[in-house]
Amino acid sequence: MADQITVTVKLFAIYQEAYGQPELQWSFPPQTPVSAVLDRVLADHPTLDPWRDRTRLGVNLKFVSADTRLQDGDEVVLIPPVSGG
Repeated sequence: MADQITVTVKLFAIYQEAYGQPELQWSFPPQTPVSAVLDRVLADHPTLDPWRDRTRLGVNLKFVSADTRLQDGDEVVLIPPVSGG
């Protein structure tokens, strides 16, 4: 088994603004839950913490629960609430 898996993190709205780019490549230990991606974002950008409980998590174009385990090559999306007008 590999020591690390690599996932693509797609950023939208406020998350994209925080990083200044639409996509990141991150590595995690195998069996890491998708919630760890959001934890890492909030560790990098603590000012985004108010969005923690309002952000939906997606893996490979499907909404998932926070405890869904990541696989190598997964595409993770963090979708904050958006307002239209």
